[in-house]
Formats: sequence, C-alpha cells, structure tokens
Amino acid sequence: MFLTQEIIRKKRDKGALTAEEIQFFVRGITDGSVSEGQIAALAMAVFFNDMNMDERVAFTLAMRDSGQVLEWKSLNLPGPVMDKHSTGGVGDVVSLMLGPMIAACGGFVPMISGRGLGHTGGTLDKFDSIPGYSTVPDNDKFRQVVREVGVAIIGQTASLAPSDKRFYSIRDVTATVESVAMITGSILSKKLSAGLDVLAMDVKVGSGAFMPSYEKSVDLAESIVTVGNGAGTLTSALLTDMNESLSPWAGNALEVRGAIDYLTGKSRPARLHEVTMSLCAEMLVLGKLAATETEARAKLQHALDSGEAAERFARMVTALGGPSDLMTNMDKHLEHAPVVVDVPALSSGFASKTVCREIGLAVVSLGGGRRVPTDKIDFAVGLTDLVELGQPVQAGQPLARVHARTEAAAQAAVAQIQAAYTIADTAPAANPVIYRTIRP
Repeated sequence: MFLTQEIIRKKRDKGALTAEEIQFFVRGITDGSVSEGQIAALAMAVFFNDMNMDERVAFTLAMRDSGQVLEWKSLNLPGPVMDKHSTGGVGDVVSLMLGPMIAACGGFVPMISGRGLGHTGGTLDKFDSIPGYSTVPDNDKFRQVVREVGVAIIGQTASLAPSDKRFYSIRDVTATVESVAMITGSILSKKLSAGLDVLAMDVKVGSGAFMPSYEKSVDLAESIVTVGNGAGTLTSALLTDMNESLSPWAGNALEVRGAIDYLTGKSRPARLHEVTMSLCAEMLVLGKLAATETEARAKLQHALDSGEAAERFARMVTALGGPSDLMTNMDKHLEHAPVVVDVPALSSGFASKTVCREIGLAVVSLGGGRRVPTDKIDFAVGLTDLVELGQPVQAGQPLARVHARTEAAAQAAVAQIQAAYTIADTAPAANPVIYRTIRP
C-alpha cells in the first residue's frame, strides 16, 4: 500500500519513483482519490527534479492505461497501424494530406487529433469546417472507416487517457506545463491509447514553435523517441522549421481548401511538400511498407499523382458524414469570409524574418482560434498568400491576404501582419525545412 504524500516526498527529495508508485498515483488522478493539491505538488516536484527515462515510460503507460486503449488485432488489418503528431504551429495542415497518403500506401491511420491551442491551429477545427463531417463518431463507426478507407481523423474521446485531461488542467494553472517529462507523457499517453504500431513525431523549431529554443525542441524529440519505443511503439521524430507559416494558408476552411488543392495536384507549396513527404516516408520505412526512404518517396509520389491519396480523403469525408462532392465543389461547401483585403508591404527589400507566433495570433484575433475554450470558431477567416522568407517584395506589394468577417477586423489583422514581417535590404540565409531526424 502506498501513501500519496510519501510518493510526493520521494520526488521532492530527488528520488526516482518505481513503476508501481507511478501507477498508484495515476490511478488516483483518474478516480479522484488523489487531491488537486497533491497532483499540483507532484507536478511541481517533477518540474524541478525531472523524471528519468524509466519513470517517463512508466508514467506514459500508466496514463495511457487510465482509459480505453484501442485494439486493432481483431480486425486483421493487412498493414501497420500508424499516426503522426505535431507539436503544433501555423499553417501546419500536414495531417490532412498525410493520413490519406499513408492509407494509399497500405498503412492504417486512426488519427485522434486535437483543437487549436494558443497561437496554433488544431486539426479538429479544420475538419469541423467541413459541413456534416463528424469528428466524434462512435467507436464502431471509427473502426469501420479505418478498416474500409485506411484513415479516419477524429477528435479525442473522453475514454482515452482520461488521467491526462485532469493532470494537464492542473499543470496549466500551476505553471508546471513546461516540463519535457510531463509533456512527453501527455502527448504519448493520448497517442498510444490509439493502439499504434508506428508513430512519427513532428517537433517544431523556431519563432512559432511550442518549445522556446532549439535545444528544448531536441530534448523533447529525444524524450518522445526514447519513451515511445520504450512503451512498445516504433517512434521517430523530425525537427522541422516553424520560423514562418508552414503553408501559404492559415485558418480553418482556408487550410482545408489548401489541403484539397495539394492532394488534387493543383498546388503543392515546396516547404509543406517537403515536411509532408519526410514524415510520410519516415512512417512507411518504420512500418516496413518501404525498404528505403527513396522507395517510400516514390510510393508517396505515385499515391499523389495517381489520385489515390485524394480519393482516400474524399472517401473519409463522405464516410464520416461530409459532402460527397467536396473535392470538386469546395466553394459550395466551405465558408467564405465576406471581407478580403491585401496586406501591403511597408517597404521594399526581402522578407527576412517573421514572428511566426504573431501570424498565428492574427488568425485567432480574426476569430479563427480561441481565446478561451468556450469560444466559437469562425471557420471562414484567416490568411492566404503569405509571402515566404527570402522573397523580394516591393513597397505596397501584398505580404498576405486577409480573410475577415468585418472591415475593422481586417484592418487590425493587416497591422498585425505588417508588424510580424521584417523587411531587410539583403535576403536572409535560408532556414532548413528539416533540421534533423531522431530515430530509435
């Protein structure tokens, strides 16, 4: 029998907790027998004294097992169950293409995604902008779509990793969120409850990233790879650039349009394409659906060029209640903002840097994100045609296009975007799109 306060004391005094102590504590988070004060105390002790990798694995597994863990063995799927998770950013629409592309290459993707947080967009909000699409199907429907289409992108159900929900909300109000050990457990407990064989992690680096520095991003990526593999799921991480919007579009319906244009071949912006292909290729190699990265990329390119990936997206949308003609009739189904204005550059030169976080916050201010969890999202608003770093611009030439509900909101966003871009006399050195890959 364990005493909750003795577990807290042990971590306070820099001890390493056993798997049994961690399981006992996490059970208490779930069933309410551990108080809010005790959870806050343990979180603060971990914040200052950290957890070693064995503790992190035990913590992740205990949180994963606090609720339902999906199983896929009984469906006898002819390929591996796989997913990717991104730490979030601006214009990061990768999931919308990655799921269908992986499905077209023989993987099965039960993607359980989240809503926007702070300045970052959420995959779930993007799908909510598709009329009729159900992000909360029952479990039977979810399994059926994964089996038949190869991909289903839905929202987190209350039955998955419930301990994380309570633990996170207490960390949020006690200034203990920024702990790599606890972030690792929070991300992985939710992802691994989906019963994955393979997980690719996209850890963002730069001014729009969740982690404040490159070193911290590396710490998180290494922690997730070690703990994910320690918990029995093949896990790799890519560190990718978030010093500017990943795609030219930011905002919910606008990103859905962009994703459909990408899948159908109408437009494939280079940076977005590189991040998407790299993450997909990593998954195919980990899941043994391709022997090498070169073979994986060839398979993925074929899935795009043949129209197979676009078809999987269309089938998923229809299977989950969305319109059957979304791919060919976007304008009929996706909302349009009534006010569309360009953001004129204030001087001539080169786009040399952006405060990417401010670009994300401009979308939030337009109504495309939440300030508090209960806010309703305006799916139509956002930004398109964002100028990439290194591009020459003339004074007066558009840096972006604002899609707004009102003229006043549009003008406020124009000023925000102008302030977020630095125009310099010389072109900046290019940021790498992918900084490094961390493998098991």
